[in-house]
Amino acid sequence: MHVVLVEPEIPQNTGNVARTCALTQTTLHLVKPLGFSLEDRYLKRAGLDYWDKVEVKVWDSFDNLLAVYPGRSYFLATTKSKQRYTDVRYKKGDFIVFGKETQGLPGELLERFSQSLIRIPMVDIGRSLNLSNAVAVVLFEALRQQGFPGLR
Repeated sequence: MHVVLVEPEIPQNTGNVARTCALTQTTLHLVKPLGFSLEDRYLKRAGLDYWDKVEVKVWDSFDNLLAVYPGRSYFLATTKSKQRYTDVRYKKGDFIVFGKETQGLPGELLERFSQSLIRIPMVDIGRSLNLSNAVAVVLFEALRQQGFPGLR
């Protein structure tokens, strides 16, 4: 599996996502601009000693990532979707895409991938789940559907 964070802003969230990716053998893709340095102490602390166990790829743009991985399935997490994350079928090699903490994914991406939008059901109080929690919820559903490959 692949998790993509588009323009993440909070180092602790990205560190937590990196830890989740390490423990699930999931590649983590970070799309610039990042709201922090990859040397940030909060990022490192949140990821603990898992950084050497996760494959992290940094991209200058989402289009650069797409050019390297054409023909793959991309599922974009957004509160603007009616389709639940449990309503789709995930397969090995799929990409789950999340936006920045304060604004989510850009409208252009949502339009471009309008058939692949997913959401986590929650009460509408103007906010959504923490980014690292949302990643864990969706990623573990994708892995569950595949029988948790390589995990014990």
